Amino acid sequence: MDINALNVLSYEEFVNIFGNVVEKCPIITAAVWSKRPFVNLSALEAAINEFIDALPESGKEGILRCHPDLAGRDLQRGTLTQESREEQARAGLDALESAEASRVARLNEEYKERFGFPFVICARMNDKASILRQLSERCQNERAAERARGIEEVKKICRLRLYGLVLTDAPNKL
Repeated sequence: MDINALNVLSYEEFVNIFGNVVEKCPIITAAVWSKRPFVNLSALEAAINEFIDALPESGKEGILRCHPDLAGRDLQRGTLTQESREEQARAGLDALESAEASRVARLNEEYKERFGFPFVICARMNDKASILRQLSERCQNERAAERARGIEEVKKICRLRLYGLVLTDAPNKL
């Protein structure tokens, strides 16, 4: 899809196509639709990032809370969004050994208890070992730093999802 085709999408088409570039937050793409026309894909990405950056801290935490636990209950039940399922599988999170799965579950709970939102990382830019290491390390961060880090990860996920929807030769990593 080229930028001209993107710019002539109806509101409904735009939200249907891009509504999950930020996990379970179609309101973001709904809001940026009115910013058309976009001169290029980077301009659309910038509009989404500006919308996120303008949110109060509680809104940013709301975005983080829309993300599933990595290798969590939704993955086991098959209730992840298609995008999250593919991203977690690509990182190897759908094939954890029993001890790894127990460790991830424990760390996910510890993280959510400490910060009030789930651990968010761009799975497409990390492998299983890196994700497990960062989950453990990031549990030690301060809340504000971790909220900011989580939002930066959301933006990475968004960028890769956007490029995957629009470009036929989209990169897997930034």
